Amino acid sequence: MSAGAPVAPEPGSVPLPVAFYARPVEEVAPDLLGCRLVVGGVVARIVETEAYHQREGASHGYREPPRAPAPTARTRVLFGPPGRGYVYRSHGLHACLNAVCETDGVAAGVLLRAVEPLEGVDLVRSRRPGRRDAELTSGPGRLTLALGISLDDDGVDLATGRIRIVTAAHDDRPVEPVSGPRIGISRAKDLPWRWVDASSPDVSSTLPPGMARRPSRRR
Repeated sequence: MSAGAPVAPEPGSVPLPVAFYARPVEEVAPDLLGCRLVVGGVVARIVETEAYHQREGASHGYREPPRAPAPTARTRVLFGPPGRGYVYRSHGLHACLNAVCETDGVAAGVLLRAVEPLEGVDLVRSRRPGRRDAELTSGPGRLTLALGISLDDDGVDLATGRIRIVTAAHDDRPVEPVSGPRIGISRAKDLPWRWVDASSPDVSSTLPPGMARRPSRRR
């Protein structure tokens, strides 16, 4: 397989419809666990997510009252229709990928924090030279570097675009969801809006309560 060659989803996997995303963001985030992220020559299982909404202070759409939430040049896609990819640069360094949720005009998105590579693993490793397998995609910046996602992908249609999120294959292992507080934020930090798949070795090293350690790698 050549680097970057498109990969077809497993038989039985279909793109998630807009209706999947047009729900409360805190419902969409755990439901994304186990779904597959398809980008170029890579297929990966989503194993860690975080929810963000304009009503809480950690969201890019939040504004201190009495100001009303309103889009900026950076957050235009986040305020747009559900089922799109909102890509922004974090701390001036790495791109981060979010799935836009709820309704047009509301800033709600799910940050994809970690994935487990299933196909195209050699391509992932080539983009992250010198990294241990446990460090390839276990974090939002690592994920985008490993899968070749950039700010140019902001606004991508997650059903038909270069980046797609599809359902799990029929023979994928079951998800073991564990929730806890989000990582690295100072506002609304007690909201339990982070979800990880406890069956995966590719989640972030900061584990939520109730998950004592990451599983051993399977490959």
